[in-house]
Amino acid sequence: MSIRILIADDHHVVRRGLVFFLRTQQGLEIIGEASNGKEAVEQAKLLQPDLILMDLVMPEMDGIQATKMIKTTQPDIKILMLTSFSDQDHVIPALEAGASGFQLKDIEPDELVSSIKKIMNGENQLHPKATSHLLASLSNKRNPEKNLIEELTKRELDVLKEIASGKSNKEIAASLFITEKTVKTHVSNLLAKLELADRTQAALYAVRNDLVK
Repeated sequence: MSIRILIADDHHVVRRGLVFFLRTQQGLEIIGEASNGKEAVEQAKLLQPDLILMDLVMPEMDGIQATKMIKTTQPDIKILMLTSFSDQDHVIPALEAGASGFQLKDIEPDELVSSIKKIMNGENQLHPKATSHLLASLSNKRNPEKNLIEELTKRELDVLKEIASGKSNKEIAASLFITEKTVKTHVSNLLAKLELADRTQAALYAVRNDLVK
């Protein structure tokens, strides 16, 4: 089945370019467009996309506000921020709002397609610049949550550290010499124990608790 995508960006040329390119990609279907955050929220309710490519700075309602509203009522919709801003004032609020990924508009076309597919597969996707700003910011805001961490098995803790480094399930399996199916089980268990919604939140949790060296 194709991944059904809604594109939200206030620049018509950007939207047209994304539509033109993504429609040529196998397994992707563009089902709608929105020129601001308010329209994105409305279109999300109407069209029920699998994933939204969301700009950050838009009129009427920005991408972060729109993401919060969409994730509150439609938590299964994946949101990939596609923006020109990588500073911590944008990255952290976007991820806390529920975005599954954060990429810059200078991303290579093939990498964008890869990010979309990986997000739909449950992986977190952060542009290197966004990651560096995120780590720099959180390094000064440690908030240990030892009680929950202590609930994890050693293997689950290993998997959490690998998630924080940005590895896919396949890469984690190779690194830890276990099967990809086992990795998926550990990911599911650690998310439940830490009361987290997805891998992106797990990565943030690991950084906050000084698990990334």
